[in-house]
Amino acid sequence: MTGESHMAQALAEAEAAAARGEVPVGAVLVDSVTGAVLARAGNRTEEGHDPTAHAEILVIRAAAALAGAARLPQADLYVTLEPCAMCAAAISFARIRRLYFGAYDPKGGGVEHGGRFFQQDTCHHAPEVIGGVAETRAAALLRDFFTKRR
Repeated sequence: MTGESHMAQALAEAEAAAARGEVPVGAVLVDSVTGAVLARAGNRTEEGHDPTAHAEILVIRAAAALAGAARLPQADLYVTLEPCAMCAAAISFARIRRLYFGAYDPKGGGVEHGGRFFQQDTCHHAPEVIGGVAETRAAALLRDFFTKRR
């Protein structure tokens, strides 16, 4: 599979999240050596009454459980929205190798906006970051979701 297809899977997870009434964010965690999908998820904060159930956290939890390890240094994360500070911290603690994200989040992002977690002196591990992957489609999902909510 290619990075493009991994982001397409993340977008499908975001669409499924929207259909469940969740903010449409999806994530796919991939083994960078084999290309195998380790985990995929969409937001489940409303469903689980869990403010930490962001797509990124869910895939990291699932992949770490599968690996039997707290660190995933060969994993690449594809997510449809710039991660928040909480998710950026989890990505750092999990030692994710590379982060690909779709839409930028000037209000709630923690990577290119806000606290810029990976740029802090206290950050122990910063992945390589590639933003704007399938940005138009990812941003449209979010915009459409919130337009319907208003």
